[in-house]
Amino acid sequence: MNPYVTGTVIKGLREGKGLTQAQLAARLQVSDKAVSKWETAKGYPDITLIEPLAQALDISVMELLSGDCVTNANRAGNLLRAKWYVCPICGNIIHSTGAAVLSCCGLTLPPLEPEAPDEDHAITVEPVEDEVYVTLNHPMTKGHFISFLAGVSDEGVQLIKLYPEGNPETRLKLRRMKWVYAYCNRHGLYRCTLP
Repeated sequence: MNPYVTGTVIKGLREGKGLTQAQLAARLQVSDKAVSKWETAKGYPDITLIEPLAQALDISVMELLSGDCVTNANRAGNLLRAKWYVCPICGNIIHSTGAAVLSCCGLTLPPLEPEAPDEDHAITVEPVEDEVYVTLNHPMTKGHFISFLAGVSDEGVQLIKLYPEGNPETRLKLRRMKWVYAYCNRHGLYRCTLP
């Protein structure tokens, strides 16, 4: 008979949470010897303990039973799946919640890969009440400029289009913001993470 949950899985998840066998046992109202037996494959948790065990280990029952922890990297709505596209001809900016095939001005647009800001594209983010003031020390000429600044949170995207000979600065609502993006028309997309 195949076990419905393995000791290796329980031990790995428990250690990943920083729990001792005694702490996990206390959460489940069993003895630490019971947890030790599960982890050494000398016994299995009662089927009635599977759901509380999954909750104690912060995973779903299906993840516990399969032994595969699913990270959010493959789920819809994950901020990490978001993509940016910019048309090099007209400057259109497109943000999508996942990969897409997009075209503009007769060109198929590749998704932009954000980089960490370098010295020439350092993004300064200063909190001001419930907003952040975002600036860059960057040229803003017709041939070389910051095309847009954007703030991304789990609630949405704030996109500010910039134009040559203006200033590369804006204010964005701080609420739950995770990242600030800046796009240089010559060097590409940059992203800084907010603490």
